[in-house]
Amino acid sequence: MKELKTPLFTVLFILIGIFLYIKLAGPIPFSVNSVQTSKSNLFSVTGTGKATDVPDTTLLSFGVTKTAPNVLTAQEQVNTTSNKITNDLKNLGIDEKNIKTTNYSVYPNLDYSNGRQNITGYTVSQNLEVKIKPIDKANKAIDITTNDGANMVGGITFILNDEAKKKLENKARLEAIKNAKEKAESLSSLSGIRLGKIIDVQESGGIEPHPIMLESRQVGEPVQEKSTEINPGESTISITVTLSYETH
Repeated sequence: MKELKTPLFTVLFILIGIFLYIKLAGPIPFSVNSVQTSKSNLFSVTGTGKATDVPDTTLLSFGVTKTAPNVLTAQEQVNTTSNKITNDLKNLGIDEKNIKTTNYSVYPNLDYSNGRQNITGYTVSQNLEVKIKPIDKANKAIDITTNDGANMVGGITFILNDEAKKKLENKARLEAIKNAKEKAESLSSLSGIRLGKIIDVQESGGIEPHPIMLESRQVGEPVQEKSTEINPGESTISITVTLSYETH
């Protein structure tokens, strides 16, 4: 019994000492270190795809400008010419909703020759845009506008309808993604990088129109006798895709 009491008193003595220390000095300090690591390396590669098709719609821009001693006369002259052009385009089979005014302006003609500002007349301009479909009507429409008195023939652009444009975009997009993936596989293999999943995709680009600028005919110039002949060629849609991969 005596041998058992000695260790018991020793344990009690230690416990009492710890109790008194906590009472006087507070809890025994200890710390746990928590370390968190994160690795977020990205591997990005870009691919480009293109698709072409023959456009089926034409956008024709032209205008009528008239100068007269007063605003009313200039406006009447512009309205007469514009109405004639519009009626003849409608007779060609172009829907009136596809003929729209894009600009209408009135400004005075000023003379400073006597050291004073004098108004010598007024110029009125009206700009119009016509959507022409089918495309083979474009040449005839240009002849109509110039023969009827349009003296500001600006330019002609061939475009695709919405459905055809969407199909070309998807075709170009698939090619761009395929091109980007092939680049990623080749670069990662050569550099020893192990690719993970694709976590981000970005796209840019669009249609590449090829506008044709037509020479503007000034007021008073004779109307050309030769018929217009314009070839639409092809429209190209180009899309660039950037793929971002996780790496291990």
